[in-house]
Amino acid sequence: MKKILVTGAAGFIGSWTCRRLVDAGHRVVGVDNFSPYYDVSLKRDRVKNLIPDVPLFSVDIADREALNRVFDENPVDQICHLAAQAGVRHSLKDPFTYESTNNLGTLHLLEIARHLNIKSFVFASSSSVYGGNTKVPFSVEDSVDRPFSLYAATKKNNELTSHAYHHLFGLHCTGLRFFTVYGPWGRPDMALFTFTRDILAGVPIDVYNHGKMQRDFTFIDDIVTGVVSSLDHDYPYEIFNLGNSTPVELMSLIALLEKTLNKKAKINFLPMQPGDVPATWADIQTSTARLGFKPQTSVETGVQKFVDWYRTYYKV
Repeated sequence: MKKILVTGAAGFIGSWTCRRLVDAGHRVVGVDNFSPYYDVSLKRDRVKNLIPDVPLFSVDIADREALNRVFDENPVDQICHLAAQAGVRHSLKDPFTYESTNNLGTLHLLEIARHLNIKSFVFASSSSVYGGNTKVPFSVEDSVDRPFSLYAATKKNNELTSHAYHHLFGLHCTGLRFFTVYGPWGRPDMALFTFTRDILAGVPIDVYNHGKMQRDFTFIDDIVTGVVSSLDHDYPYEIFNLGNSTPVELMSLIALLEKTLNKKAKINFLPMQPGDVPATWADIQTSTARLGFKPQTSVETGVQKFVDWYRTYYKV
């Protein structure tokens, strides 16, 4: 049994990770700032339904003093850092929150780990770091020096800063590049969530790049398995892709969703948005070899599970 602090514990990936760790017998402490970036009531319901047995502190990781108090009162063996200001498009509108939360907040956690001698630090990166990469599938060996959004730039910065702390102070740091995570209790700003909401309401859905998009949709259960495996392996320094490695055409996803909902979508085709990329596709050979990461959930199964949850939660 280990004691693990999870940041972003009221978030989508964070709450499911806390649940899995508790079920495995670990002691978990959660931190979340309950940002109003999206519906805070959904975050509170995640806490109430998924992790009622996890002590959770309402703290912003950009607040170093408050964060220090949490660690002073709750000694831990590992840090699982999943908190971030998310959203590629939103980073064009509110860059300072991304700098504060993603960069400064991560630096605070690394400094705390250094001074408290917490040697194990697993953190969320993102497939967005691949930016203008045209080679597919995206490999962890590929260059990630051309981010297309400020969000992506902050995630690349997290990888670089954690490597410096590994090199200088011996911290074990593992960065996880998540690819389009979806599933029950998901984020309302993500495509599957907004499409489901709008199709059911009879509202046109916005489809960018005129539908010529591919995404490596990855179900939450598979992502959490990868996160927990990273905590278990505790490598000195590694970066891993966590994706389904099966990109899905956006129009195919919409057709699947229409079939699952038994309702046709009204579509508003739009040009590519600033910060977006036309396709993502994870090369997971390294993740499979070193973490045993093998996604188990097809997009057909995952979409059905999400829709079942959505209809139950929103009573539609």
